[in-house]
Amino acid sequence: MKNSGGIFDVPEKINNRTELESLMSAPTFWDDKENAQKVVGELSACKSIIDPFVSIETQIHDFQALVELVAEEGHNAELVAEAASLWPSLIRELKQLEIVSFLNGRFDKGNAILTLHPGSGGTESCDWTSMLFRMYMRWIEKRGYQGQIIDRQPDDVAGIKSATVVVTGPFAYGYLRSERGVHRLVRISPFDSNKRRHTSFAAVEIVPEIDDDVEIEIDEKELRVDTYRSSGAGGQHVNTTDSAVRITHIASGIVVACQNERSQHQNRATAMRILRSKLYERQMAEIEAERTSASGPKEDNAWGSQIRSYVLHPYQMVKDLRTGEETSDTTGVLDGDLEKFIEAYLRNSELNDN
Repeated sequence: MKNSGGIFDVPEKINNRTELESLMSAPTFWDDKENAQKVVGELSACKSIIDPFVSIETQIHDFQALVELVAEEGHNAELVAEAASLWPSLIRELKQLEIVSFLNGRFDKGNAILTLHPGSGGTESCDWTSMLFRMYMRWIEKRGYQGQIIDRQPDDVAGIKSATVVVTGPFAYGYLRSERGVHRLVRISPFDSNKRRHTSFAAVEIVPEIDDDVEIEIDEKELRVDTYRSSGAGGQHVNTTDSAVRITHIASGIVVACQNERSQHQNRATAMRILRSKLYERQMAEIEAERTSASGPKEDNAWGSQIRSYVLHPYQMVKDLRTGEETSDTTGVLDGDLEKFIEAYLRNSELNDN
């Protein structure tokens, strides 16, 4: 298991945890709610590293003691059976701890902003986008994360034209960055009266939610701000006032919308926060492209680059085109069982980096 500093510098994390817990015990801690929430998030991230590490360390010591007892007792059948029953769960938790060790990027431990867009294909792609939206919301729920739907634009016929969700939880970005790219669906179309097979595409965009410590300059003159009526539930005044906000960054073409807050001011603030994150991600991508340009042209890791295929007809198969990971349990995957694909991507990325 890798142990080269970073998130697995456990003594440093324990010290940091102690400092954070000390801050939280102060009587004035919640006077500054925004900073208090940041501290709570940092503490949660520390606990997600330290607690499993301490737990697995205890289990290893207990297992060691059991093995020594087996040797002393002359391979007592009952003790051997107990050791055999504990071994699979121990290996499983060790592998999970190893996966966490791969999440050592600058923003891996933080929140993520998930955005979905349909590809060409009209209603077919919009319906596929809604299926992906449900898949990720189920994954978020299963991991115990929070998914705040910032914007969701329904298609006129079926499905959705776009959706943005802020995913909150330890290492949300670290896990979800594996999902960035184009997802391809092959199935018998429910919208085709002739029951023909159709191929649909949808793009998944993942960016880290950055904090105020990251400097991003945004010229207000480069912004076009439009207001419109919210299209979803959210209070009595929804659909009666122009509280929803759409911000277009003219220079980059990035468009961000927010309609979940109760006031236009709050929606604008949330939209600007997401715009900052997307602009930062674009800047980092441009820097990386310049750095690697000498090694030859690279495939665009956004629109047009398929990362995974979901085949529902004539057979059942979900296959990740980057790692070769596949499963015939299409129902489980579309119900949010994404761990095997995420873990395979992280392991593969770690091998490539080394």
